[in-house]
Amino acid sequence: MELFYSRDIEGGICRLDQDESGHCIKVLRHRSGDEISVIDGCGTLYRCRITSDSPKGVEAIILDSEEGWGGHQYHLHMAVCPTKNNDRFEWFAEKTCEIGFDVLSPVFGDHSERKVLKTARVEKILVSAAKQSLKAAIPVVNEPVSVKEFIKDASGDSRSLKLIAYCFEDERVPRRSLKEVLNAFEGTDITVMIGPEGDFSRAEAEAALEAGFIPVHLGESRLRTETAALTAAASVYFRYMK
Repeated sequence: MELFYSRDIEGGICRLDQDESGHCIKVLRHRSGDEISVIDGCGTLYRCRITSDSPKGVEAIILDSEEGWGGHQYHLHMAVCPTKNNDRFEWFAEKTCEIGFDVLSPVFGDHSERKVLKTARVEKILVSAAKQSLKAAIPVVNEPVSVKEFIKDASGDSRSLKLIAYCFEDERVPRRSLKEVLNAFEGTDITVMIGPEGDFSRAEAEAALEAGFIPVHLGESRLRTETAALTAAASVYFRYMK
């Protein structure tokens, strides 16, 4: 199934941008009268018929739509420290989108090696990943903030299960396995924080605990940032999979 993405859907008409139009007309060779499937990035799939087959701007009338198409049974917010190598962070974003998550917040910690991230490139990767994995919703990418800023903003969230994964032990608040915590949770709104390869600092961990985050571990293996983030997302996916 070939999917196209459009942010310009209004009045029963769907318009593709130049990149999507070029792929539709030049590569897949669709023409006026052909039916195509379009996602809006917000969870709705549209079945459309092409009325204008210009490679610079395809227009199509909407025949019908389906809300919640390709969705999942939970809401997952991933707050992850960007890796030193951009490719690894982009790989995490792509694969986690294929599994299923909703919001990505890049966060910079005390031990982060990278302090800058271009979110536009990540957003483009997520569009492709959503189409490839047959999802109508594309994860939202927030602007990067510091770990402490993210924790402060999340402190007022009482609905979400807030988890932080770090490597060191604290006898005062022992870490629990992610699997155990997820299985005991009866809600569907989850936030997971994954630190840089230098781990969260003690001060960041303490701030998170004070804000209501639960410390978890992902098993006995020492994982890279992108592997830990993908493992956490997969754990949530399997917890709610029917």
